[in-house]
Amino acid sequence: MKVYRGDRTIDGVQVTVDGKPLKERVDLKQISKNGFEWSYEGPEPAQLALAILADCAGDATALKHYDTFMQEVVANFQNDWEMTEADVMSALEPE
Repeated sequence: MKVYRGDRTIDGVQVTVDGKPLKERVDLKQISKNGFEWSYEGPEPAQLALAILADCAGDATALKHYDTFMQEVVANFQNDWEMTEADVMSALEPE
């Protein structure tokens, strides 16, 4: 099962999946030119939401749900965070 992690370091933010850098997926859709961010709503958190969803659930799901995932999940991340693949999929399920 994949594990996604975000850390704030002295050199900036770092986002990994299974210990390797998560691709920004600007090839799918470029929302931000400034990379990833979290803990608020905006283009950088939306780019992170898109990248996580594309990696975990596929491109079509990412394009359809990234904005909601950003608002409900990514905007609420703390400085350091961790999500499993199961957490991501659970967040996509309607309540």
